[in-house]
Amino acid sequence: MLKPIRNIAIIAHVDHGKTTLVDALLRQSGIFRSNQVITERIMDRNDLERERGITILAKNLSVSYQGVKINIVDTPGHADFGGEVERTLRMADGAILLVDSAEGALPQTRFVLGKAIELGMTIIVVVNKIDRPDARITEVVDEILELFLDLDATPEQLDSPMLFCSSRLGTSSYSPDVPGSDLKPLFDTIVSYIPAPGRDTNAPLQMLVSSVDYNDYVGRIAIGCIERGVIRQNQEIAVCNYHGDRPVKKAKAVNIYEFYGLNRTSVTESSAGNIVALSGIGDITIGDTICDPHKVEPLP
Repeated sequence: MLKPIRNIAIIAHVDHGKTTLVDALLRQSGIFRSNQVITERIMDRNDLERERGITILAKNLSVSYQGVKINIVDTPGHADFGGEVERTLRMADGAILLVDSAEGALPQTRFVLGKAIELGMTIIVVVNKIDRPDARITEVVDEILELFLDLDATPEQLDSPMLFCSSRLGTSSYSPDVPGSDLKPLFDTIVSYIPAPGRDTNAPLQMLVSSVDYNDYVGRIAIGCIERGVIRQNQEIAVCNYHGDRPVKKAKAVNIYEFYGLNRTSVTESSAGNIVALSGIGDITIGDTICDPHKVEPLP
């Protein structure tokens, strides 16, 4: 049987606590050994990111909770990297909108929420840093609701669940008046509220490349969510582009990786709904579609 999956993106204004929340989710999911030394800002492994203290490149990881695999995309919060946010949202079926309890909804909050609403995503609102002495939780909740209305959210999106967290302490609760002790309420809401991805494994393969990484040993690595079908190691594939500015190219999926914790694990095949990384396609680029060579259908 296929393991249940939830694909979520974490979106917010810069410095509202996304990377700290991801750190806490990782720690509480049990993927680390009890004696393992863990650095802060686990996800920011790029030297420039650590120097500036912000996330520049989207990162992928997964955690497991009650038998459900939760794929998490930690997106940049800085306005300079808005394009990266748009691309990576395409990999997810839902989003966690993180808002600082003191600063409230800021310009980049509006930008990332607007993109999520446009894509029709299911959204969980998290008011973060509720342990701040200058927290103004009631006013920030009102700001968030006004922002949803201003961005023409659907009735379902206006009904989004709202949680109250301290990423730094690793706590969450359903009410700001009830202190949390862990992130279980957030985990439970992700599993119950975010929809599972479609699993049309019998349809021809189709996957949009949302991100590209590089490795000195294998070269360019395409990252994206499999929209439909199944991809197998060494399977022949076609690479095409929606704009049609390059001819369709035949290639092979030399290596397939799924995300487990912070690591990529090699697998022999993966199916619709999974976020995967593929190597062996020399000049792959963001926006390309990987598909069945017998049914070439580029995604926009």
